[in-house]
Amino acid sequence: MILTLQAYTIFHVVISLIAIIAGLIVLHGWLTARRLDGWTLIFLLFTLATSVTGFFFPFNGFTPAIGTGILSVVVLLAAFAALYAFHLEGSWRWIYLVSAAIALYLNVFVLIIQAFLKIPALHALAPNGNEPPFAIVQGIVLVLFVIGGFLAVRRYRPVAG
Repeated sequence: MILTLQAYTIFHVVISLIAIIAGLIVLHGWLTARRLDGWTLIFLLFTLATSVTGFFFPFNGFTPAIGTGILSVVVLLAAFAALYAFHLEGSWRWIYLVSAAIALYLNVFVLIIQAFLKIPALHALAPNGNEPPFAIVQGIVLVLFVIGGFLAVRRYRPVAG
């Protein structure tokens, strides 16, 4: 059975949403200094799956989406290494937090882009994706992630599970 582009897109969106929801739960854990190993694994694996499946959409040449996917995979590799190979020891704790927060932000960044492209009311506010409503939303989300990442680095000091 051949997977249609529409079915593949739905699959990609579902894993992206699972990654974002799990990532937000993990971010909350960081901010409350709680270790959430199961949610963390779901977040990292589904975020990686989101990036990898994104590479299989039809495209011509290098696109911003491809660049975002490559950046996401790179920061995810750092997060996986920091967490599972180096066990968050020393500077690997903040490397994990920053790289995982960037991966989550990139997923949310793409979610916002897709929302403005696909939801008629949002699309009407920013049909070209460069209008003030779009920029304001992206700016607010970026600021929230920078603050969240900063607070996570200050607060999250996990104890061995």
